[in-house]
Amino acid sequence: MSPQAGGKKHGESGTARLLGSGTSGILELFTFHPVDTVAKRLMSNTDKIFGNQQTLSQSFGKLNHVIFREAAAKPTLSKYLSLFPGLGYAAGYKVAQRMYKFGGQPVARDLLDRHYGQSFTRAFGERNGKAMMHATAGSLIGIGEVALLPLDVLKIKRQTNPEAFRGRGLFRIVADEGMALYRGAGWTVLRNAPGSFALFGGSAFVKEFVFKLEDYNKATFMQNFFASIGGAVASLTVSAPMDVIKTRIQARSFDSPESGMTILRRMVQQEGMGSFFKGLTPKILVVGPKLVFGFTLAQWFIPAFDRVLKGGSLVEAASPAAKQ
Repeated sequence: MSPQAGGKKHGESGTARLLGSGTSGILELFTFHPVDTVAKRLMSNTDKIFGNQQTLSQSFGKLNHVIFREAAAKPTLSKYLSLFPGLGYAAGYKVAQRMYKFGGQPVARDLLDRHYGQSFTRAFGERNGKAMMHATAGSLIGIGEVALLPLDVLKIKRQTNPEAFRGRGLFRIVADEGMALYRGAGWTVLRNAPGSFALFGGSAFVKEFVFKLEDYNKATFMQNFFASIGGAVASLTVSAPMDVIKTRIQARSFDSPESGMTILRRMVQQEGMGSFFKGLTPKILVVGPKLVFGFTLAQWFIPAFDRVLKGGSLVEAASPAAKQ
């Protein structure tokens, strides 16, 4: 899960890591999908919610409509359930993304270490080079994540523009749209490259320079927690402008696409520079509990699955403290 020390091999098998990450992703999805929906709807909203000589009551009424859409006037439970659109697409995307990202980054890091480890050390020094290697591996994996874009597109459209799905099932949409499901791929790469660089690099930086760890796998639970918070907040902040543009491209109806540059120009002219950070606050606010949840489950599931795959007991592998 966390970045590895240079040259160190992870104790668990690749299969256990993928199973553990995937299971963690499923449980994380059901817990945090509503918050993700709120963030996506705020990012795709083009009207100013506060200001424009509106009263506070009018502003909160508009905010209520932006977040809950058709359920804005319904009871609380109906409002909550309205935040789960596109759950099937989200499940496919989240599980695949978690398995690819957290399972793939160590592989990319090992390849970089094997072929370019000395180059990183000469260019940045031993400690900086190790953190830079983790960041670069994360960036490369982030770029490759564009392969999962169709699932992300379908998830976002279900969250922000459900009308696009009326009368059409999944296979019909795929047949009709084809490569259009990769719309916004360039902006996704521009978001993922620095975002994943900051995520893995920020986590490695905290472990290297704040906690002075030589072997990142020996980090305690709390050290992993704070390192992950640092990396995730850095990642969300760095990638926020591109994420807003990507979300608006993907939220458009299938029959009325719009280019990223058109969206960018309109945002600057009509909404101001602050529009590039719409939805950032709810995303950052959920980073803390989300990472506590995700990392705790991953630390439990990965060694547990590893023990089961080796013929042992699930319970015997249940203590995360044993792995720290």
